[in-house]
Amino acid sequence: MFPESGRSWRTAAALLPAGAAAAHIVPAASWLPGLRPLLFPGLAGTGHVRHIALTFDDGPDPESTPRFLDVLDRLGARATFFVVGEHAVRHPGLVRETVRRGHELGVHGWRHDRPWRPAFARDAEEVARTVRVVHDLTGRRPRWYRPPYGILTTGRWRAARRAGLRTVLWSAWGRDWTADATPGSVRARVAADLRGGGTVLLHDADRYSAPGCWRATLGALPVIVRDCREAGLTVGPLHEHGTAPAPAAPRPAVPEGALRE
Repeated sequence: MFPESGRSWRTAAALLPAGAAAAHIVPAASWLPGLRPLLFPGLAGTGHVRHIALTFDDGPDPESTPRFLDVLDRLGARATFFVVGEHAVRHPGLVRETVRRGHELGVHGWRHDRPWRPAFARDAEEVARTVRVVHDLTGRRPRWYRPPYGILTTGRWRAARRAGLRTVLWSAWGRDWTADATPGSVRARVAADLRGGGTVLLHDADRYSAPGCWRATLGALPVIVRDCREAGLTVGPLHEHGTAPAPAAPRPAVPEGALRE
């Protein structure tokens, strides 16, 4: 799922001192799909022009994630799964199985929440905690971070940097979290924005979206991979993508003291 209207941001910001609110919220402008590939290619996941990075958010989920792993096996494709820490610890076997099948894991936060107020210490602790869980379960340290809802705040950007992670959002998505999503609509939405070097955002779980919407994604997945391959593009995880150098997070010039909790 993705951000609500700008009204929610304005309401939250009104509760904060002006400088702290700006410093906290301004980086979220990178969420805007039209601006991101042009101004922030690293955040958009822009990589090798003949490669597509396939990514999934919100798992692991014992009902849906294994089905995605099975389909990807049949397709001979590998992907990056951005996991939610509190669910990873509940399903450790599924986390290990995902890696065993050749996929890589990224960090999607400990919880899937919206960062309405600055909480730098909490952000740092929760990102680091998720990194530790992934490493302890798989023996591999994750490389990538994607904030819940794609909302990149100053605190979460700093937390990822401190944990040694690169933040990657996406350049094409399937809008597969809605109740009216179908395999055809998911495929069409991805195709509308996808170009060589792009990063695709899909979801392998429905905990934060319409119940059962993952089935539309699962149905669209073989066709999306086929479309990419017929266009002469390879499909794989982010570590094979060669993403562009990530820029510094867009931040206003405010005193450091204004950023403290």
